[in-house]
Amino acid sequence: MNSVQLLSQPVAPSIAHKPVELYIFIDPLCPKAFAMKGILRKLQLQYEHYFTWRYVLSTELSALNSITNRMKGCLNGAELDITHPVLPSIAIKAAELQGKRAGSRYLTKLQQYAALKTKNVNSHATLLQIAEEIGLDMNEFTTDFGSKEAARAFQCDLYITREMDVDEVPSIVFFNECIEDEGLKVNGSYHYEVYEHILQEMIGEELVPQPIPSLEDVFKRYEHLTTAEVAEIFSIDYVAAERELKKRMLQQKIERLMTDDVTLWRLK
Repeated sequence: MNSVQLLSQPVAPSIAHKPVELYIFIDPLCPKAFAMKGILRKLQLQYEHYFTWRYVLSTELSALNSITNRMKGCLNGAELDITHPVLPSIAIKAAELQGKRAGSRYLTKLQQYAALKTKNVNSHATLLQIAEEIGLDMNEFTTDFGSKEAARAFQCDLYITREMDVDEVPSIVFFNECIEDEGLKVNGSYHYEVYEHILQEMIGEELVPQPIPSLEDVFKRYEHLTTAEVAEIFSIDYVAAERELKKRMLQQKIERLMTDDVTLWRLK
C-alpha cells in the first residue's frame, strides 16, 4: 500500500490484565450503529491490549414471551417461518452462547445482511442461514435460538440499559478496574479522538498504540468494510480511501458489493 501507510511506531506492551472494560450499547440494526463501527474497529486495532468489551443490545421491543413461544412452534414444524423485529436480538444472544467471538461474528454478518438488504433479517429462516454461513454449531444454535436462555440474555441487556440510564444508542460506558468507581458514560457518538482521550484518562498514563495493519490484513480481520470505515481506520479522507479501494479492485484483490444505500468491500 502506497498512500495509506503508517510510520513505524513503538510496539505496544503486552498487558495480560486489561484494566478497562467497555460496555457498548447498540441497536444492532440501527444505521447509527453501522456508522460507529469504523471508530470501534480502530480502537480495537490500536488499543485492545488495554480493554475488554461487550455489546449490550438496547432495542426496546415488546411481546418477547409470545414470540419465543411462536419460535418453539416453528422449531416443531408448526410454522415454516416467522418474522418479527425481536428475532435478530435473540439470534445474537443465541450465538453468544457459543462464545463471545461467535456472537461478535454473528452480529457483524447480521449487519452486513441488513446493509445489503438482500434478505429480510427479521426472518427466522434468514437468521438460521447467517448462523450456518459463519460456521456455528447449527444443532446448538437452533436449540438456543428457541430457548429461554437466549430470551433471558436479551432481557438482561435491556435491564442493564435501564440500570445505567442509557437513553441514547449508540453509547459507551467505560469502567476501570476499581469497582468503587462509577463508569464514565458517553452518550451518542463522537470523533475517534474523544474515545482515545477517555481511554487514556481511564488508564492514567500515555497510551502506546499498536501499528495499524495493512489494508489487506484489516480485511482479513473484518471481512467487509465500507469506504467510510477505511477512511476512519487509516485517518484519511473519503476520496483517498475510495481511491485506494478502487485501485485494489482493479488489481482484483477486492470486490465491491453495492446497493442504493451502501457500498461494501471485501477480499476476493
